Amino acid sequence: MVSNTCKKLVIVGGGTSGWLTAAVIASQHKKGLNKDLEVVLVESSEIPTIGVGEGTWPTMKNTLHAIGIKEADLFKRCHAVFKQGGKFVNWVNNDGSFYYHPFTVPLSYGRMDLAPYVSSIEDYAVEANFQHHVCEAGLAPRTMADSEYQGQCNYAYHLDAGELGVLLKEHCVQNLGITHIVDTMEDVALADDGSIASVVLSKHGALTGDLFVDCTGLSSLLLGKALGVPFIEASDVLFNNRALAMQVPYENDDDPIACHTIATAQNAGWIWDIGLTHRRGVGHVYSSEFMTDEEAEANLRRYVGKAGEGLMVRKISYQPGHRARFWEKNCVAVGMAAGFVEPLEATAIMLVEITARFIADNLPVNQQIMAITAKRFNKQMDYRWQRIIDFLKLHYMLTKRPEPYWQAHTDQSKFPPSLIEDLAIWSQRGPTSNDFDSAIELFPAASYQYVLYGMGFSPDFAAQDYLYDQQEQADRVIKRNTQVTEQLLKTLPAHRDFIQQWLSTVNN
Repeated sequence: MVSNTCKKLVIVGGGTSGWLTAAVIASQHKKGLNKDLEVVLVESSEIPTIGVGEGTWPTMKNTLHAIGIKEADLFKRCHAVFKQGGKFVNWVNNDGSFYYHPFTVPLSYGRMDLAPYVSSIEDYAVEANFQHHVCEAGLAPRTMADSEYQGQCNYAYHLDAGELGVLLKEHCVQNLGITHIVDTMEDVALADDGSIASVVLSKHGALTGDLFVDCTGLSSLLLGKALGVPFIEASDVLFNNRALAMQVPYENDDDPIACHTIATAQNAGWIWDIGLTHRRGVGHVYSSEFMTDEEAEANLRRYVGKAGEGLMVRKISYQPGHRARFWEKNCVAVGMAAGFVEPLEATAIMLVEITARFIADNLPVNQQIMAITAKRFNKQMDYRWQRIIDFLKLHYMLTKRPEPYWQAHTDQSKFPPSLIEDLAIWSQRGPTSNDFDSAIELFPAASYQYVLYGMGFSPDFAAQDYLYDQQEQADRVIKRNTQVTEQLLKTLPAHRDFIQQWLSTVNN
C-alpha cells in the first residue's frame, strides 16, 4: 500500500536510464541532505545493458551541469566528443546528396523566416545557419577561451553509454547518497489496490517503496508485466524493428573525429556512424519486413569496409511503440521500459532526462495527489510520443528513393493524422515557431524546417508573395551568416585537436 508520504523511491534497473534518473532526482532533493527521502537503485549483475545509445540531445548539457558532473570528466571517462547535429546522406536520392539538421537555430530565428528568401530551399541550412559548414570542416563547437558547457555553436555529445552508466553510478553513490543494491528481481508483489507493494529480490527478499521507477528496458517488468499496462505499436508508421551494431577502431590514433552523427540511408533502412575518441560506433537500423538479417549485415560490413573485418556484430530486436500509460498507480517507467521507436535523432536519452526531471519536480507528497500527478504526466508524454513519431516519420515520407521500403514510407495511409494536418498548413507557409507553442515541445520549428527543406519540401510561398517583402533584410541576414561562417572556420579548432588540448590542460 502506498504510504501517505513518499519517503522511499525505488529504481529498478541501472544503465543510463536508471542512474541518470537517480542522479536527477537526488541532486534536486538531497542537496540539503534530505533525510526524509531515500533513493534506492537495484540492478542485476546478470543483465547487461543495451549500451548502444551513444548519441544525445543538447539538453544533456544542462542535465549534467545540474547533477554536478564536470564536462571534462564526461570526456575523460566516457570517450566523449561533441555532437553538433545530424548529417543525412542519401535520404532523398541514392546519389550521395545530403543535408544537415544542425543544433544551432537559423540566424534571425524567431524574428523572420528566411525560407521564402533563400536561393534554393534544399540549401536552407547552408544559407541560414553556419553549423553546416562547421560540421563539414570537422571543427569543434568552441575554442579554449570558452567555459565549461559553453560554446559558439550549440552541441550535445557522442559518448560510450556503458561508461556513462559507470560514471553516473559512482557519482550517485559517492556524492548523492543513493543506496545501491546489486541483486536480481524475481517477482513483484502487488497491494490490494493494485499498486506495487514491493519488488522481491533473490538475495535481499522484499524491497518495499512508496514510488517505483521501472528502468528494466524493453522488458518493462514493472509497468508492463506486473501492472499490465498495454503496449501501443507504432510499426504502422515507423517500420524499423531491428538493429545491428559494431564497434569499429580507427585506423590511426589521430584520425579525424566527425563532430556530428552521420546517418546514411540504405535500401531498407539506414546506418548510423558515431565517432568517439577511441573508436566509432556503427550500426544498421532496418525493417525485417523488407530486409533479412544477413542482407543487413552485408550492408553494414560493406559500409565499414576493411576496418570491420573480424569484428563481431550485435543484433538488437525491438517492437517500435510505447506504453499506453507511463505512470500507473505508484510506478513510472523511464527509458525503454516506457517505449522505443528507433535511434534516429537520439530521442531515447532525451526522454529519460525529461521524465527524470518531471519526477523530481512533482515528487508525490502523499497518495492523494499521486493520481493527479500521474494523469498530468501521462497527458504530457502522450503528446511527446506523438510528436516524436511525427518528427521521425518526416525524415522518411518525402523521399524519392524507389526501393519498396522507401516507397512504403510515402504511402499517405501510413502518415499520422496530426502530421497530415501539419503538412497541409506547411505547404502554404512552412513551419514557424507559432506552430510549436507548447511548453513541452521536444523539437523546435527550426528542427522541422531543417528536415523538411533538406528533403526538398517546398511551400508555395508565391501564393502569398505579398507577405514576403523583406528581401533586403533577408539578404543582410544571409550575408551575416556568410561572415560568421568565415570567422568560425578560421577560429574554431579541429575536433580531435581541441579535445586533446583541452583535456591535457584540464589534467594539468
